[in-house]
Amino acid sequence: PRLVDALAPVIAGLLPAGLERSRALRVLGVRRLPLAEVVDHLAGMDREPAWWKDLYDAFDPAERDALGALPVPLADGRIVRGPRGILLPCPDSPDLAALEVLRLRVAHPDVTHPLLERLGAIRATPRAVLADPAVRAAVADSEDGDDIADAILELVKAARVGPGDEPWLAALLLPDVDGDAVPAGELMLPGSRIAAVVEPDALGIVYPDLVERWGEDVLEAVGVLGTFGLLREDDVVLDHDGCDHDLDGEDDWLDDVLDHLPDQGVPPVLATFTAVRDLDLVADDAWDEALEVVATPPLRTAVVEPAHVLLPDGGRARVPSYTAWWLRGHPVLDGRRPAGLLAADGDRLLHGLYDEVRATLDPVFLTALGVRTTLPALLADPDGPDELLERLADPERPVTRDQLRALYTALAEVAPERISAPTELRGVSAGAMTVDDIADALVGDAPDLAALLANDSSHVLLPVRPDRAEALADLLDVPLLSETIPGKVLSEGTVHEVPADVLAAMPDAPKEYWEHEELVVSGPDDTELDADWRYVDGRVHATTFEGVARGLAWAAGEWHRRFEVEQLLTHPENAAHFATERDFDGV
Repeated sequence: PRLVDALAPVIAGLLPAGLERSRALRVLGVRRLPLAEVVDHLAGMDREPAWWKDLYDAFDPAERDALGALPVPLADGRIVRGPRGILLPCPDSPDLAALEVLRLRVAHPDVTHPLLERLGAIRATPRAVLADPAVRAAVADSEDGDDIADAILELVKAARVGPGDEPWLAALLLPDVDGDAVPAGELMLPGSRIAAVVEPDALGIVYPDLVERWGEDVLEAVGVLGTFGLLREDDVVLDHDGCDHDLDGEDDWLDDVLDHLPDQGVPPVLATFTAVRDLDLVADDAWDEALEVVATPPLRTAVVEPAHVLLPDGGRARVPSYTAWWLRGHPVLDGRRPAGLLAADGDRLLHGLYDEVRATLDPVFLTALGVRTTLPALLADPDGPDELLERLADPERPVTRDQLRALYTALAEVAPERISAPTELRGVSAGAMTVDDIADALVGDAPDLAALLANDSSHVLLPVRPDRAEALADLLDVPLLSETIPGKVLSEGTVHEVPADVLAAMPDAPKEYWEHEELVVSGPDDTELDADWRYVDGRVHATTFEGVARGLAWAAGEWHRRFEVEQLLTHPENAAHFATERDFDGV
């Protein structure tokens, strides 16, 4: 009845509710008026807001479909059809009158009603107003100058927007120091850290009166730069259409990333794309200060945290972030590219392989830039193992023998699929360090056989810790020394018992050894070689006590005791002295 009473003055011939079941009225041809037609009748009617609010009270909120085109009077005097998307004034609303220039669809405050909200109207909180399409359109077309800018800044202040929360605000035109209208994203705060490091005239300076009126926080929220801008986007498709943020070298970064990922027919997806903007605008002589800015949160995350890629098959991969990639390839450290430099206090095992650079930045940040700090960090880098092999193959890079052994031992831990087959390797040939063709390389896995190559310049021996020799051979696809030289004992020897004092020092040593006047072993291609000692098939063969000591120590797995054992064999009277020294083993 309330609805009929409310509509009777505006819809002629409307009968009271309850008569729709009357048989007589049906005979007379009186038709029922669907609610949707009632709503159509209301279009264009000019009534006071209070009348509309009373009418909304009369409607059944459950009839949402029929009420979708319900007229709503706006605060600016217009009447629009359909509540969906209309802004409803509420206690949390900003000063909507001050936003009139934005042409928002704001309901008249006297018609605010729960029905409108159920039909899709939105409570006009500052954030809701900011999300209204009319606001974005006003920013994109902000040629009207100060009125639009003031309205947007007022709204941003009320919504407490943070820098980077709404990237589209950077298109808002604001006056620079010369009074010219410039997009906010191309302006800097006076005296800001970014203003101190970019090239002169690369970016404008915002009009100082705006800073005094609105404050730095509000201006940074619309994109004015106090520091470098931070871009963040989730679920970015890694192809040239889906990954386009107008960043310097972005296409090259994308190609590099895709080269390191398996081709599965469908573009992978980056879980979160994060990047520092405008690094290409930094002055050449300002990089020390610029890097200090970038190394500070929240910008730091865009450098030190790798990007996580979701592959089409459900797998995941980590790739360098765009910002880290960009910094690696530009002369940002002492006028040099970070990639290929070693921190001055970096790993001693990498000295000589890299040019050193002094930097005050922390090791984590330097590593992300591509500066080498430690061997484990280098090998953990996707391109690290190949880079290390490439530098080892550079004869101009000085490397000691002990250093080379430690590097090959560490490389042996790398999965074979992570390296590309090298063509040249550094090793030892005829007692000297050299770089030679990989076809001439052998992995040293037995000291008795290695001694046979002491004066052989036709092979290059790769030194490595014995327990990692096989792994290194598999990694580099290089044969083991023991696979090339059979080393079968061809001469006859005399068996001797190992002295008790030697067994006391090395309980796991063989109990016997074979003494030879001349020890002959089989070499490659059916050749015969003279050897000083050989441990094969569980037996130690040697021509001297020095060889016996080496054979026993190698057989016992205590190579470090070979000199002690030699002394025990040649000077048994010193056994008590060595026993006393062994009391301090492990110290």
